[in-house]
Formats: sequence, C-alpha cells, structure tokens
Amino acid sequence: MTKSRIAAIDVGNDSIKAIFGELEYELNIPNIIARDTEDRPVIGIEELDNKNPLDGIHVKIHSPALKENNVIYRVGNLATKSNNATELDPGSSKSEEDQTLIMLFTTLALDAVKDDATFLKTKNIIDANYTLGTGLPLREVKEGKDAGYRSKLMGSVHQVEFLVTPKYQGLKVNLKFNEVKVYPEGFAAYINLVMDNNLKIINKDLIDRRILIQDIGGLSTDIAVIKNRNVDDDKAQGFNLGVSESLEAIREEIRTKHGVELDSRRDVVEIITRKNDRNHIMVKGSRTSVHDITDRILLDLAKKQYRLLRNVWSKNSQTEICYFVGGGAHVLKDYIKTLNNNLDGYNLEFFEDDKESIWMMANAYYKLIMDFARKTEKQNIVKQPQPQPVKS
Repeated sequence: MTKSRIAAIDVGNDSIKAIFGELEYELNIPNIIARDTEDRPVIGIEELDNKNPLDGIHVKIHSPALKENNVIYRVGNLATKSNNATELDPGSSKSEEDQTLIMLFTTLALDAVKDDATFLKTKNIIDANYTLGTGLPLREVKEGKDAGYRSKLMGSVHQVEFLVTPKYQGLKVNLKFNEVKVYPEGFAAYINLVMDNNLKIINKDLIDRRILIQDIGGLSTDIAVIKNRNVDDDKAQGFNLGVSESLEAIREEIRTKHGVELDSRRDVVEIITRKNDRNHIMVKGSRTSVHDITDRILLDLAKKQYRLLRNVWSKNSQTEICYFVGGGAHVLKDYIKTLNNNLDGYNLEFFEDDKESIWMMANAYYKLIMDFARKTEKQNIVKQPQPQPVKS
C-alpha cells in the first residue's frame, strides 16, 4: 500500500485553496469548469511543456461519485476563456454538486503529478493515496449531508486523466482516500483562531470568551456561536446568502453599462479589492470608475449580512465579539464597518491580512487533519505487537 499524503482542501465558491504534505505545497485555483472535447486546439503546441500547467488544466474524470461520468473539462484559468464556463449557483448545495468533486479531484491530481515520487508510478499511471481534511457549510452539516459526501469519496477509485495540459499531458492519477474528515466550516474557523498547527492554544484571551464567527462565502453564510470553548450546534446558524449573486449582478451591470465582459466572478473580486485602481476598469483603453455599481450592490448585501448578525447576536446577548472571516467578509469589510459605526456599534473584528481571511478554512482543515493523522499514527504504533523475549 502506498503511503497516504496529507491534503487539506477548502472548495470555496471563488476558488480552491489546498495545502499538502508538510506544508510544502499550496494550490489556489479558480472554481470554474467548462465541458470540452478531447482534441482542444492549443496555440504553440510545440511549447506546451514550457507553459504553466495551472493555466492549461484539461482533464477527463472518471468516478462513481459523479452524476456525469467520463466527461472532459477545462478547469480554472483555462475554463474562464470558454463560452460555456460554469460557477456554482446560489442556492446549490456544495456537497451535491459534481463541480465540487471535479475541482477536488483535479486539485489532488495536480499535487500527485507534481511530486510523483511520493506515490507508486507505473508508466504513465500514478496511484495516489490521501488523508483528506475538508469541510461543508454548517447548514449542510446540520442536514446530515457530510456523511453522504464522505461516503462518495471513500471506498472508490477516482481517476483524473490529463489531456492537453502542459507538462502533464498523458498522465493518469488514480485517487484513493485512506480517510476523509468533513468539518463544519464555523467550527474550523474557531480552531484556526485559537490554535497553531500542533493544536496548541495560541490565543488564550479568546478561548473562554463568548464569540460569534460570521463566515461569508460565495453561496452561504455560517454564524458559529462559541461558548465554553465549544461550538453551540443548536444556536449556530447557516444561511443561503453569499456574495456570488451580488458579484454576478456587478458583472452583468458592467457588461450592460460599459460593454465590458469580465471572465468570472473572480475578476469582479479583483476589481473590488485590489490596492491600486480599486473599483476601476478599462473601457476602450480609458480608466473608468464603476464605483456607483459596486457600492450600490455591495452595500445592499452588507445590509443583509448585518441583519443576520443582529438577529443572531440578539439571541446570544452575552456575546463579546464577532469575527468576520472568509472571502466574502474580505469583499464586504468596509461596508459592514461603516454600517456598524452608524448603527449598533457591535464589537467586530476583521482580518486586515487578505490572505489570512481567505485561507482560514484551508489552514483550519490542515490543523485538524494533521492532528488526526498524528493520533492515528500513535495508536497504530501502540497496537503493533511487541517483540517477546527469547526463552533460554
């Protein structure tokens, strides 16, 4: 049996964030796919091996977990250039969408081919075994969908075949899972706030406080209620409200008003959050403000998010602070701060480091799955039969 490699993957609506092994490799891929054919044309095919594989992910995926099997996809950056590119729809369940699994399998396969010395390789086939930590929105976990999601992954072989992909063309990866842990996203955020990679407490001031964690994602929002060092599952709530619909509305209004077609929601996020020329686009070569569009749509969403906070806080009146996390919180940060200053004046905390907020879930899954792997390894050592003394 091949050695199992650690993987922590956050299948976010905007992008996939993944951490592998002993923190030696990270991947961040736009969560966009497009169905394709096997013989996609490539400009400069003779230079294929010199291009970045992440810019040309072209795969066929075979898995009993998929509703549509043996389909060819463009993934990530390559998919953004397709007319038929799809992103996860608002209202959909992450655990039930083929796209979630396609992104998950592709990300794992990209790790396996990058460092194939870790796994058994026979000709062009790599057999890769993973111990996976991932998560689902709180709403889906409360509905029991985590068990079904895990069972789709465990006990089967999932194959990713790289077609016209730089450096990896013709390679096949057979994915198996030694173990899959599916964590509620709110709980994971709490773990990341208070513990380091060895699950040692690094934030003693926080562990005994009553706190809320509002995790704003693309498709959903989770508000975790923490007291007595535990997530209160009964009071924690999940909502079908994320930033995707608003990003799509901004994208559509920019197209209608300015005639500019943005490739994906990720392009919208980049326009909203970048350091220079924020809320500006190029129209026919001229720098043009889209502040009026972004402010109106995002302020409306921020008001809805603030109402969720107010509602949960009123039911947990002894709360001391609320932490806002996730890519959506990063997008709405300034709007929520302004609303709070003008209205209730809650004690709110945002992460000024963009990466810390966006990578919070992946980091949390990594801490949790590493802790699981270490404990399992210790148990296995204890269970091994000890050598008996030789009788004279």
